Amino acid sequence: MSKTTTIWHNPRCSKSRQTLAILEARGGTLTIRNYMEELASVEELKTVLKQLGFTSAHEWLRKTEPDYRDLGLKAIEDEEAIFEAMSQYPKLIERPVVIHGDEAMIGRPPEQVLELF
Repeated sequence: MSKTTTIWHNPRCSKSRQTLAILEARGGTLTIRNYMEELASVEELKTVLKQLGFTSAHEWLRKTEPDYRDLGLKAIEDEEAIFEAMSQYPKLIERPVVIHGDEAMIGRPPEQVLELF
């Protein structure tokens, strides 16, 4: 049985578009999730954090986003509060995220996601 592949995609992000093109060229079944519109729950974020191999939500944050500064996330140590912020403000999530089976990787650089296969 083949593993499913999902990309958390933001069409406005060039790295996300490049990663999507690489996955489409590779072929196979691909689920495209516009996570800016279809928000991730806190539980989903926790699952994907583990799949990425991260130990802290801070590792997955886009620290250059204005929301990061405006919400004062640098000073917040409560993981639950960070996950809540990521769920409510999806721009905070480093992207694109490719999930293949029970592993995940961020497409930066885009070609890196091919290591999942």
